[in-house]
Amino acid sequence: MLAMRISALLAVLNREMKIRATNLTFIFWDVAYPLAYLMVFGVAMEKAMGFTVPGVDVDYNAFFLAGVLGMASFAIASNTAWSFFMDRDNGIFYEMLTYPMSRGEYLFGKVLFNIVVALVQALITVVLAGLLLGIPLTLSRIPLLFAAVSLGTAGWFFFYAIFALKMRRNDAFNTVTSIFYFVFLFASSMFYPLDPLPPLFRIFGYANPITWHVDVLRYATIGLGDPGTILLESCAFIAFGLVAFRVAIHALRNQE
Repeated sequence: MLAMRISALLAVLNREMKIRATNLTFIFWDVAYPLAYLMVFGVAMEKAMGFTVPGVDVDYNAFFLAGVLGMASFAIASNTAWSFFMDRDNGIFYEMLTYPMSRGEYLFGKVLFNIVVALVQALITVVLAGLLLGIPLTLSRIPLLFAAVSLGTAGWFFFYAIFALKMRRNDAFNTVTSIFYFVFLFASSMFYPLDPLPPLFRIFGYANPITWHVDVLRYATIGLGDPGTILLESCAFIAFGLVAFRVAIHALRNQE
């Protein structure tokens, strides 16, 4: 039984890798673009503005590193959910359901692929950011970084999978995911600290799961943040991921 489950997971992983290998844009977007974004946007912002975090001596590149890692996890989950939607749209998804694997194994295989890609891009981004930009990394928290990348990517994939499984029209799915992309990213601590912002924007930002994820990544990379707050945000994001997982599994089981 265990061998059959492992074989099913490997089959899903192999299919996902072949999908990515046929599209170099996907490979670049998933693995290389976070570093490119950091090098272009981060360096430009560092030169253009006098960035400060109250009580902390950190430049914008160091602050933004966690932002691009969170953005990458979000984008990887979005891309894989889009392929999930397209499988259902063209009928391949329903063929996959006839294979000797459970629906949970099918979903978990996609999540596992997401996590592998996210860890590879995180390792590349963090190492080159330290070497090229001189960002002071907190090496003792690397295990926390890998855990945050893995759980964050899984949580966002489960969230997006809900819409990939429930929505029927391609244009509607793309519209919803695009709105999520801009609302979640810009109303968060990804690009700037939330404390100086207007109260309403700050409240929304603190209630945003992207903020929870990015704050944990920031603590894991450069040690910025209060440990108590980081623990609370970690628990909140795990709860968000578990709820998304339950809803996604329910939506998957209802597919005929």
